[in-house]
Amino acid sequence: MNGLLIVDKAAGMTSHDVVSIVRRATGEKSVGHLGTLDPMATGVLPLLLGKYTRLAQFFGQAEKHYTGTIRFGFATDTFDAEGEPAGVTQPLSLSLEQLRELAKVFQGEMEQMPPVFSAKKINGVPAHKLARAGKEVPVKPARIFIHNFTLTALEADTASFEMQVSAGGYVRSVAHELGQLAGCGAHLSSLRRTQAGACTLAQSLTIEDLKKLSREEIEARLPHPQTLLPEMPSVIVDEQTAGRIHNGIQVNLPEFSSAPLVKAFATPRELLAITRRIAGTLMQPIVVLG
Repeated sequence: MNGLLIVDKAAGMTSHDVVSIVRRATGEKSVGHLGTLDPMATGVLPLLLGKYTRLAQFFGQAEKHYTGTIRFGFATDTFDAEGEPAGVTQPLSLSLEQLRELAKVFQGEMEQMPPVFSAKKINGVPAHKLARAGKEVPVKPARIFIHNFTLTALEADTASFEMQVSAGGYVRSVAHELGQLAGCGAHLSSLRRTQAGACTLAQSLTIEDLKKLSREEIEARLPHPQTLLPEMPSVIVDEQTAGRIHNGIQVNLPEFSSAPLVKAFATPRELLAITRRIAGTLMQPIVVLG
């Protein structure tokens, strides 16, 4: 089975757990998720199946949309509700408007320090494995862009929020740093990813769906191949051009004189390759699926 499958991940399972479930449900061994979701988090988890796993490099910079809650009063070592309390417990003394004023610093481009308990690799080893082994975790700040961070409500010590952030951004770090600004500590208490790039909850299948639907029914629910990577235009090529692309040979695609990348299809649903513009309308296949 080749395509993009969007799963609405349930709480309490890892992204790897979802991959295992998808393999059993589809019979496809080659499955890869596009960015992890912490076990506590729910929502959009895109996975590439079969030959489409070769396209992962083109999904890497997708922006993410989230909703969730931040609990004030104490920080945790993981920056979320799964960690151990860190520091002194202090009551929240600020109003929603005061918290919104503090939250204004989390807008636009900034450097963010990732949590030591994260999947970020340190010399090939996930940071969380080093942290749990009691070893020093030399994490470095990353350049991210927060397009939107809005606190929508405050009930007792817990604030609800919406966020839109670039690839590589950690919502947990924002919750932790906001708690520091508030003077009482805070941690991420719940998180739901509502969109990743062009992948939305409306397109997703739940874990229950995967367990009850047949392989054919799951395949029928995959997004149409031409809707994937919408920033790239697509073209259906003739048989001769398809043969050249299949062999990795440069081809002319007269319809495109400015697009840097173009999706070439052999049929309306058969993605043949991703091509890169060399000059004018001359395109070089860089990832061939056919």
